[in-house]
Amino acid sequence: MSVATALFYAEGIHAVGIDRIIAEAAVAKATFYHHFPSKDDLVRAYLIEEYQRQRDALEAVRQATPDPRAALLGMFDLLLDNAVRPRFRGCPFTNAAVEYPDPAHPVRRTIADYRRWNRELYRTLLASAAHPDPDGTATVLMAIRDGIVAGGSLDDPAVLEPYVRSTVTRLLDAS
Repeated sequence: MSVATALFYAEGIHAVGIDRIIAEAAVAKATFYHHFPSKDDLVRAYLIEEYQRQRDALEAVRQATPDPRAALLGMFDLLLDNAVRPRFRGCPFTNAAVEYPDPAHPVRRTIADYRRWNRELYRTLLASAAHPDPDGTATVLMAIRDGIVAGGSLDDPAVLEPYVRSTVTRLLDAS
């Protein structure tokens, strides 16, 4: 799985063939197809693994502070930290969505599940902080998140960091 993850993220899903993954992972073709009957099954497994990795990372931020407002700020700090990593290439979910345009496709449904979870996490934290509009603000925070993960590979996220933090802080302080 780690070979597919690295290749999909670095080069794109459709740019990487199954034969290359099998060769670089040094697994038998029969073993590979036993675990992943199709490339789409492998792509879904890649996204589900990434989903869990992100859930764990955001849950760690959430557990680090009992204050939901501080947790939200910490989550956006984590997003910005990731966006300045070497070889950052955007969000795996956004990247995959571009390659799978059909919203009914199983890969896109996995992406939609992730996005619902992420938005609900924001909404829950906002409600815990007694924010007056947790639903609307969660939607705006998702848009900011999307801008960070898309723009991080296009612009210098370090330049954006103070503006993102200021914007998120104003949203959280809205009453």
